[in-house]
Amino acid sequence: MSKEFNGRIALDVRDSVADWSPYERPKAREGAPNVLIVLYDDTGMAAWSPYGGRINMPTMDRLAANGLTYTQWHTTALCSPTRSCFLTGRNHHKNGIGVIMEGTNGFPGLSGRIPEECAPISHLLQDNGYSTFWVGKDHDVPEEDVAGGGARRQWPVQQGFDRFYGFLGGETNQWYPDLVEDNKFIDQPSKPEDGYHLSKDLADQALRMLRDQHASNPSKPWYLWFCPGANHAPHHAPQEYIDKYKGVFDDGYEAYREWVLARMIEKGIMPEGTQLTPINPMPEDQANPADWVRPWDELSDDEKKLFARFAEVYAGFSEYTDAQVGRIVDYLEETGQLDNTIIFYCADNGASGEGSPNGSVNEGKIFGGYPDDEQENLRMVDKLGSPDTYNHYPTGWAAAFSTPYRMFKRYVYQGGVCDPMVIHWPAGISAKGEIRNQYHHSTDVVATILDVCGVSMPEEYNGVAQRPLDGVSMRYSFDASADGASEKHTQYYEMFGNRGIWHDGWKAVTEHGPVSGKGDFENDVWQLFHTDVDRSEAHDVAAEHPEKLEELKRLWMAEAQRNLVLPLNDLQVIGNPKDFETFINMEFHVPVPPSGQYTYYPGTTEVPERSAANVHGVSYKVLAEVDTTADTEGVIFAHGSRFGGHAMFVKDGQLTYAYNFLGIPPEADVSAPLPTPGKHIFGVEFTKTGTGQYREATGPLKLYIDDELVAQQDIRTVLGHFSLCGEGLCIGYDSGDAVSKQYQGSRFDYTGGRIKKVVFDIADDAYVDLEAHLAAAMARD
Repeated sequence: MSKEFNGRIALDVRDSVADWSPYERPKAREGAPNVLIVLYDDTGMAAWSPYGGRINMPTMDRLAANGLTYTQWHTTALCSPTRSCFLTGRNHHKNGIGVIMEGTNGFPGLSGRIPEECAPISHLLQDNGYSTFWVGKDHDVPEEDVAGGGARRQWPVQQGFDRFYGFLGGETNQWYPDLVEDNKFIDQPSKPEDGYHLSKDLADQALRMLRDQHASNPSKPWYLWFCPGANHAPHHAPQEYIDKYKGVFDDGYEAYREWVLARMIEKGIMPEGTQLTPINPMPEDQANPADWVRPWDELSDDEKKLFARFAEVYAGFSEYTDAQVGRIVDYLEETGQLDNTIIFYCADNGASGEGSPNGSVNEGKIFGGYPDDEQENLRMVDKLGSPDTYNHYPTGWAAAFSTPYRMFKRYVYQGGVCDPMVIHWPAGISAKGEIRNQYHHSTDVVATILDVCGVSMPEEYNGVAQRPLDGVSMRYSFDASADGASEKHTQYYEMFGNRGIWHDGWKAVTEHGPVSGKGDFENDVWQLFHTDVDRSEAHDVAAEHPEKLEELKRLWMAEAQRNLVLPLNDLQVIGNPKDFETFINMEFHVPVPPSGQYTYYPGTTEVPERSAANVHGVSYKVLAEVDTTADTEGVIFAHGSRFGGHAMFVKDGQLTYAYNFLGIPPEADVSAPLPTPGKHIFGVEFTKTGTGQYREATGPLKLYIDDELVAQQDIRTVLGHFSLCGEGLCIGYDSGDAVSKQYQGSRFDYTGGRIKKVVFDIADDAYVDLEAHLAAAMARD
């Protein structure tokens, strides 16, 4: 025990004196505030109403009116890295998370493993008398650990959170999410037809945790990290919220940029004279075609209608989620907790440009390297945001919502790293409704929370010497003037080979597109911006100030070496075979069984896609050993969703194998009558005999009952994953969103018989098919 026992121990307890002091849990300091962090995803500064945007955010407006709105608060340009900064207060490469978890490799800054030298704030607050809760998105768990049988070391509960409810991956279907509660995967509590949406569910769970806390230990302060799926794709929202924005974006994204910049200047978010940057600013030799913005006036009328609807859905998604945050804020006010709760309302990176120049009704096509069908998209315009779509807006809206800056998420220009941040704390901030222009970064949030809570970062934690915090507390800015001096002086940036450094009002950035495959970093062209007078980075002044540029280049290298940034990785894994092979040789591999076979049993928790047998781009066999009766029906196995997947099931006396290619009709179904009741082997065999125009595998699919071939059809199979995250392999049921239209609307459990086991065999292609590896690589961005 850490404290000495000062009671008295005699033979008889009647003669003894108890002493509870060695066993008491630590208490927070008197008056310590509660902490609520609301961390959205994929949101540019120009999207939301407190910053002049058209997306109404009543809860955020309310907090801004009684708190502070920061105009120069920055992130890392990507979600996993930024979230790691929120967790530890160290720079993202020091956390081993210099990139998203799907892109990690075997170097210290990109390992995906948070080192013990970077203890998370949740442990420190836990040890100092706080209850700690995490609700919503994680995306800081190593990819191979996102599984029922995965290691739990980097799951939230092991990271110092008393409770967790949410999802571990980078995104999830908002109508049919993949959910974890504490340390186990769970089914969603209800379905969309019953009013389910993830944003509401997350708020329900957060309120439950806070009510339980208040009921049982009201004097104990708490820390809640609330991370909705918004505004990451897929953009899903109740229809009434989407309809609020009908016609609001009909003028297009270029007109929006002009309109919103004027509003931002009027509100004091941007200085007078701030200029717009080009909507396609990258040099031709660095520009990524997938990040191109199509000029609005070159779109057809139908395209304009579709593109505007994409933005309406995104806006409805954002406002609906803000309304759920409002429920939490209302509860805090009703229970007298709001005044002494410090609230950070913010986003983790700029608007997402991953929707391609045309947007998509199913972003799985984008990540699978398969083009959208414009006519199909147009037919789905009125279903965008519903369970029938998995939509993402086009790059033009990413540029618009990042006004007035260059580019968006993934780039270290301001469009990727400058994000909204409102801080509300009536008990600790006297200023109301004011702007703060001090320069800050996501690493500063931990330092700020520790400061206001009266907790210090120890030099050693659990016997391990700790790396110093990289952030500085923002508390000095609470009662400073809007333009008071910043106490932060330097911040480096790096993402996928795109580099930047800010130092005391100057910023240098390389003209090096992320994931460009260019390499040749020594010869990068650097731009220089005097951000104190050019907030939007509109004017490159490198030629006028060569000495300043050289100073910042040297500073970047020093920061890179101090923060474990090297080696730089801009590998172009799509279309560059050499880079691709380099990438797959570096990434962590879950070993394929020597037999090439994976055996699954009923009762197994859903197996996440990257931990399951990989049937993408390869030949494969699936054999199910089952007992059937006259009443048998249901799913034998299912993997994926209505937007892509495959399943074997029994329905209406037929055995069917369905392959759903990216949700594109018609579904490929092979069926045969169910045999007489008894023990049987049901099998499918796909033999890859070729590839299509977009590298999708093609070949014959055969359905077997015992040793008899009962049906055959030529099919094509998905090269990329069925989903970016979630919708894993299920045995004996289909979780969430059904693969096949033949049984949509339920889990369709296997009944009236028994599944003994299901075996996936990919032995022929287990080691040699590079296209299978490419499938995994295509979703890394």
